[in-house]
Amino acid sequence: MMFFITTIAPEAGSSVHFNTIGLPLSGIIYGVCERSATNLERISHPHKENTVRSFSREFLRACLIVAAGLMVAACQGATGGLTTATAAPRTMTPTALPTSTPTPRPTSPPPLPLGAPGNPLILALPPETVLDEEIAGGESLAGQLSEFTGYEVVAVVPDSYADLVEDLGRGNAHIAVLPPFAYLLAHQQGYADVAFLSVRLGATRYASQFVAHRDSGFAVYFDPERDENTADAETALSQFEGKKPCWSDTSSPSGYVVPAGYLAYYDIKTRPAAILQGHPTVIRALYAKGICDFGATFVDARTFPSLQQDYPDALEKVVVIWRTPAIIPYDAVVYASTVPEEMRRELSHAFVRVGITEEGKASLRLVYRIEGLEEADDDVYDALRTYVEALNIDLSTLIDR
Repeated sequence: MMFFITTIAPEAGSSVHFNTIGLPLSGIIYGVCERSATNLERISHPHKENTVRSFSREFLRACLIVAAGLMVAACQGATGGLTTATAAPRTMTPTALPTSTPTPRPTSPPPLPLGAPGNPLILALPPETVLDEEIAGGESLAGQLSEFTGYEVVAVVPDSYADLVEDLGRGNAHIAVLPPFAYLLAHQQGYADVAFLSVRLGATRYASQFVAHRDSGFAVYFDPERDENTADAETALSQFEGKKPCWSDTSSPSGYVVPAGYLAYYDIKTRPAAILQGHPTVIRALYAKGICDFGATFVDARTFPSLQQDYPDALEKVVVIWRTPAIIPYDAVVYASTVPEEMRRELSHAFVRVGITEEGKASLRLVYRIEGLEEADDDVYDALRTYVEALNIDLSTLIDR
């Protein structure tokens, strides 16, 4: 008979290994004891059978105890008891990362201040400037502004007013003179602010007038003797409901946008208009009759020289039905939004000085067709904005491209 005992010893990290130990001696002892007890029972006297059997059981029990003791001793000797292996802790020495010394980058020079040599203020001349004398006048004006401010100012000619509006937004123009719709768009986009309005014929703003042939049957609400209206706009203009207008062109402030804006503001519906390309042409069409029922022009297109020559009685045959207030500003001197406030003040002082010198007046007349300058704020455009918005028209479509 052979017995085997298996011991399990846990290792560090939860791994386990097995040890198997053979104990032949304990098996031998148990076998000898068993056979001795059996033989003893066989040779016993019949009359003493119970006594012998009792003795053999006690003898066998004693042998089992001895064998078990030997087995335990063998296990302890072989394994030294159950032990748990403990892994020795590892120590890690951190390795310092190499440090790099940044390579110094070359520093770029700071940008030149606006108006300094090499970064001049840009004065935009009108896009239609083509004559050498006009360009010379613009350069003269730039030179005067430089003299009075100490800033470097140069004159350029943009391709169109649409381009000029974008140039003001990009910083490619800093000073410009803009017609009303170009200014409204530039200011709407945050590109420019008005500083001065041009003075023409002694005024900074002008009006539009509704006109018709005197035989048209419309009631007249303008008194030429007193040079004033005799009724409000809604009363005077409501008689144009369902009638056909003549407009000069669709980008004209006084020949289309403002008068059409008044009609839209008061919800007066008309028939499709005739676009006649020019204020004198509107007067001619009304004089001739049969083309349209009424029209609109600047004040007073009836006195245009060619009309007076061709139609000496035009003032009598074509009458003013009603006039708008003078809400259309003449061209404005504007500064780009990127021009600092202090620089704007210095430029404005310089423009005032330019406007009182003979050379300055000559430059302003030659380049911008203006007689003088009057300081202005953006709110002078509010009335014009009202009727542009009533017409629901895109300002960019009103600007020469």
